[in-house]
Amino acid sequence: MNAQQTALVAKDVRKTFKRDAGKPVDALAGISLEVARGTLTALVGPDGAGKTTLLRLAAGLVAPDAGSIEVIGIDVARSPQQVQDRISYMPQRFGLYEDLSVQENLDLYADLHGIEQEQRNNIYPRLFEMTQLGRFKERPAGKLSGGMKQKLGLACTLVRSPQLLLLDEPTVGVDPLSRRELWEIVHKLIVEDELSVIVSTSYLDEAERCEHAVLMHAGQVLAKGRPADITEKAKGNCFLMRDAKGMLARSLQARLFSLPGVVDAVPEAGRVRVVRKSAEHERPLEVEGTKLEIEAVKPRFEDAFMMLFNEATGDERRESRTESSSQHPASAETIVEVRDLVRTFGDFTAVDHVSFGVKRGEVYGLLGPNGAGKSTTFKMLCGLLPASSGTLQVAGANLLTAGAKARQRLGYVAQKFSLYAQLTVDENLEFFSSAYGLRGRAKRDRINTLKEQFELGQFSGLPSGQLPGGFKQRLALAAALLHEPDILFLDEATSGADPLARRQFWGRITALSEQGVTVIVTTHFMEEAEYCDRIIILDAGKNLAEGTPLEIRTHAKSTENDAPTMEQAFIAIVEKERQKSKESTS
Repeated sequence: MNAQQTALVAKDVRKTFKRDAGKPVDALAGISLEVARGTLTALVGPDGAGKTTLLRLAAGLVAPDAGSIEVIGIDVARSPQQVQDRISYMPQRFGLYEDLSVQENLDLYADLHGIEQEQRNNIYPRLFEMTQLGRFKERPAGKLSGGMKQKLGLACTLVRSPQLLLLDEPTVGVDPLSRRELWEIVHKLIVEDELSVIVSTSYLDEAERCEHAVLMHAGQVLAKGRPADITEKAKGNCFLMRDAKGMLARSLQARLFSLPGVVDAVPEAGRVRVVRKSAEHERPLEVEGTKLEIEAVKPRFEDAFMMLFNEATGDERRESRTESSSQHPASAETIVEVRDLVRTFGDFTAVDHVSFGVKRGEVYGLLGPNGAGKSTTFKMLCGLLPASSGTLQVAGANLLTAGAKARQRLGYVAQKFSLYAQLTVDENLEFFSSAYGLRGRAKRDRINTLKEQFELGQFSGLPSGQLPGGFKQRLALAAALLHEPDILFLDEATSGADPLARRQFWGRITALSEQGVTVIVTTHFMEEAEYCDRIIILDAGKNLAEGTPLEIRTHAKSTENDAPTMEQAFIAIVEKERQKSKESTS
């Protein structure tokens, strides 16, 4: 392709970063690729693959150590400002002005880009419809939820139509409905404005819908091309397991994922989907002495991603496979009981008479769109926010009256991990163990046990802010488990994590649940809902549906060839209820 046909051309691009402690990191180790104009290209890969570095180089924010990058026919290193005048770039942490309202943030970015009022009148309604921020125009950005902030950042990025749009993990923290609306807008811009878009993403289903995909690892390209062509590399290697003597899907998944020759294993509609190495097809799969019945299924893009990644790395990132304990199903004891829970803020009802119960050892999912009330419910369950009315029993205590004593039995892992970035791994663990009341030998023994379990010893003296993403996640989980809580709350704890990191994380959660720890989770990754025993879906503060993942899937229609996905079911449930609400008020 010539310069008029390409949005980006990278030739043998190399970039090395020096850490404060440890060896230099080769962020890009000789990347070469071309991106055609008017197309949507996805960059996918694990943490540290080099995706963000490549986007920052393309945006002219960083200069390569070697090689060259041309964007819209312009050498970025020579003319970074000329490139920046023609592109828009949304980093992972987009710069919102938290004291300004939603409308004022949009107006500010429109001013910076010289957008005339007539253009604003055309683009603003589309942006507000996409982000569902229209009714929050006057709200300060600092008072928006994390997901709503992300969506406002997207709107500010799209306030003009550049020649090239660079998006770095744009949908992290965004619910499936908003993700779908975002991609509808992006595709419309590509078709109508011939916009070129390069996006890095942790959602492999998003990459599958792009025209081109670039799979990266350790600063190199593993594969590139049409997603359908990449998917074909996993053909004949994908299977669906039947259950093994009634074993829970997540327990079967954890055991299968640890077997030699198994590239990937994920729960799916009460069963487990497995990707095997080609050489292992003739060997029967056995778990705890039981031979598993399998059926071949069509490959997905995610299956091919995991195969290519495994071929490139072997098992170097799978050495920490969690050994699950003997399975102990959830007991009959209800450890969390919520009845007619209500939370109001002035005349706004965030949670509207929600009721559910969670049994000991169960994994229970709180799902819903941004603004559905799940975060507010979560905060009340953790004792961080008082309920306006209703009853809330957690670990046998009434959180409305028990206070700190009840919270001692709870562990909490937040989306941003709540770690102290300037403190080392050891200092973080020391601090949190002291905060939980651990002292002397008991404290030392517990810290050493968790460091060994989560393989944190190699980073003992490294500030937590410099940890790779997956190890930050491990440290946050270790800190939450120091006092051996009965109940573990996970608030979008895998947001932004790559697929392998998420599987390793859930292996650890499965092991904890099998030891009797109750887990309550919020997530926007609908495939993670498959790890839950039961799920509740909230919207506008109300309970829309509750049941097992298989029961939830029945709310969406099957096609002739494919069963509905969890995401399709989620969208169907929310849209049906919103339509009913709209009809009742019209």
